[in-house]
Amino acid sequence: MFKSLYSKIAAGLALLFLIVGLIFIGITVFSTDMYQQEVNQKLNTNLARQIVKERLLMKEGKVDQEALRDIFHMLMVINPGIEIYLLDTKGKILTYSAPRGSVKRIFVDLAPINRYLDKKFTRPFQGDDPKSLTRRKVFSAAPIERKGNLEGYLYVILGGEQYDSAVQKLKGSYILQLSAWMIFAGLLFALITGLLLFALLTGRLKKLARVVDAFKRGDSVEPFDFPVPSKPNFLDEIDRLGSTFKDMATRIEIQMVALKLSDKMRRELVANVSHDLRTPLATLQGYIETLLIKENQYSSEERRDYLEIAITHCQRLNTLVNELLELAKLESPEMKTLPEPFNLQELAQDVVQKFILLAQDKQIRLETQFETPLPFAVADISLVERVFENLIENALHYTPEHGMVGIQILCDNDLIVNIRDTGRGISKEEIPHIFERFYHSDKGRKGKDAHSGLGLAITNQIIRLHKRQIIVTSEDGKGSCFSFNLPCQ
Repeated sequence: MFKSLYSKIAAGLALLFLIVGLIFIGITVFSTDMYQQEVNQKLNTNLARQIVKERLLMKEGKVDQEALRDIFHMLMVINPGIEIYLLDTKGKILTYSAPRGSVKRIFVDLAPINRYLDKKFTRPFQGDDPKSLTRRKVFSAAPIERKGNLEGYLYVILGGEQYDSAVQKLKGSYILQLSAWMIFAGLLFALITGLLLFALLTGRLKKLARVVDAFKRGDSVEPFDFPVPSKPNFLDEIDRLGSTFKDMATRIEIQMVALKLSDKMRRELVANVSHDLRTPLATLQGYIETLLIKENQYSSEERRDYLEIAITHCQRLNTLVNELLELAKLESPEMKTLPEPFNLQELAQDVVQKFILLAQDKQIRLETQFETPLPFAVADISLVERVFENLIENALHYTPEHGMVGIQILCDNDLIVNIRDTGRGISKEEIPHIFERFYHSDKGRKGKDAHSGLGLAITNQIIRLHKRQIIVTSEDGKGSCFSFNLPCQ
C-alpha cells in the first residue's frame, strides 16, 4: 500500500493534518473557554459584594436561611449556572445552593479568595470547586462583616457543571461548532490541494523512476524531457536529477558503443597478431627443426642459409613486437609529448640519409625540397623522427624501380610536410582503412618484404598526439602524398 513515494507522502500529510486539526480544535476550545471565563469573571466581579451589601446573610455568626432562600431563588432564575457557597472565617462550607450530595469539599482554600479580595490576580482567576476535589473554577467573592468583625465569606462559582467538559461546550455552543467545522473544512481543503500538488510534483519523479527501471533492464529508454524553466535558477532537484540522468545515460550508451567497438578491435587485433606471429614462428620453427633433424646431411653453406632465414624471421618477429609495444605506449592515456624547438629541415635530411642505400638498391630517387629559411618547429623531436621514418619507408616500399620519393617542407603559419611517391597509389575505398592496425593494401604480398601493417597506425597516433591530422591524397597508378603540419616558433 505504501510502496510509492506519493502514497507515503499522502499518508504522512493526512496524519499531519489530522494532528494539526485536533490541536487547532483543542486550542480553539481552550482559548474560548478561557475567554468565556475571563469575560464572565469581569462581568460578575462585584456580584458577591453586591449580594452581601443588599442582604444580611449572617446574624451573630449564624446563617440567615430566609435571606439565602431569596438569593438562591433569584439567581436560579437569572443565571442557573451560578452556584453560591457561604463560608466561615476558616473556609468551611456552611451552606450552598447546589443540589444535596453534589458537594464533595468541606473546606475551600482561602488563599485564592484573599488574593481576589486584594485584587492581586490576573483574569481568569480560579479557586477551588466544592463539587470536585481537583477541579478549579472562576469565582466572585466578598467578605461578610458585621460591626467591623469578619463573620465569613460569600463564595460564588460563576461556571456550572454544564461547562465542565469540552464536548459539552462544543454541543452547547453554536460558535464553537461552527469554528470546529470551519477548521475541519479548511484542513480538508488544504489536504486535497496538497495531495494534488504532490501528485504533480511526484509525477515527474514516477516517470523518471520508470525510465531508470527500463534503463536498468536494458530496454529502450523512453523520452523523459521535462519542461525546463528558461532560467537555470528555477530548476528544482527533479529537473537536475532528470538532466543528470539523461547525460549519464547518454555517456553510458556512448561508452557501451565504444566498449563494443574496442572489444571488436581487440578480437581483430588478437586474430591479426596471431596470424602475423604464427607465420614467422612456424617458419622459424621449421627451419630450426630441419637443422636439428638433418644436421649431418647439409653442408656448411646450406646450414648457413637456413640460419640466415631463421634470423630474418626472428628480426621480423622482433620488429612486430616492438611496433606493437610502441603503438600500445602511444595509445596509453599516460602518453604525453615533450615539445621543444628544433630544425625540421635538418631532421628530415638526417632521416633521408638513413634510406639512401635502400633507395639506391631499389633504383629510386630520393628528392628533398625545402623553403629557406624555415622557422624552428615546436614538437616532440623523437616522435616526429619516427613519423618521417615510417612515411619514407612506406613510400619506398610501394614505389617501383626508377620511381621517385620526394620530401617537401613549406611554411604557411605552420610548417607543412609533404611526402610524395610515384607508386601504384591507393584506391578511394582503401584510404579510410590504411591507418588501421594490421591493414595491408597489398594483402596478397608475402615474404620478407611484407610489412606488419602497424607503421601507418603509429604515424597517425603520433600526429594525433600533436593535435594535428594527417591527410592522404592518391590516385591509382599515379602515386600518393601524405601531408601533415606542425606548429612553429
